[in-house]
Amino acid sequence: MQEGLDIRYTEENDLLFLQKWVQDPKVLHWFPMTKELEIEEALRCWIGFHRYFCSLTAVIQGVPCAVGTLFLMPYKKVSHYALFKMVVNPDLQRQGIGSDLLKNLIHLAKNYFHLEKIGIEVFEGNPIIHLLKKQGFQEVFRHEGYVKIEEQFFARLYMERVL
Repeated sequence: MQEGLDIRYTEENDLLFLQKWVQDPKVLHWFPMTKELEIEEALRCWIGFHRYFCSLTAVIQGVPCAVGTLFLMPYKKVSHYALFKMVVNPDLQRQGIGSDLLKNLIHLAKNYFHLEKIGIEVFEGNPIIHLLKKQGFQEVFRHEGYVKIEEQFFARLYMERVL
């Protein structure tokens, strides 16, 4: 665990940090939205889950450095499962913050929400794939040619972990 790192529930004002990180071209590359309005709407939806205490923020010395959120399902038939999203400040990636946040998110999903599975959609080549595999996630399906970035096509991977 990174020195001074703490994990807390996400607060609405963490949106400012989330916006800054996701708008960084190195991060935005791995998300489907591109236009400013798309980004704003997606992140408002994302941060909105904080009110259900299903979103965690990693902080160093009180300053947010990563956010991970379970997108809970509102229907009983699928309430055993959630998708999640996660982003780490691009200046602090590859320092174990994402790993610690993901472990805490898995714990929250299993022990507080009693979920049986969590899943994530990522584009091929995303650096988070290594972390997901290390944490026991497995690729369930691959959708070739799903996203077009500039003139290159990338597959969408769906990965999940049984809790």
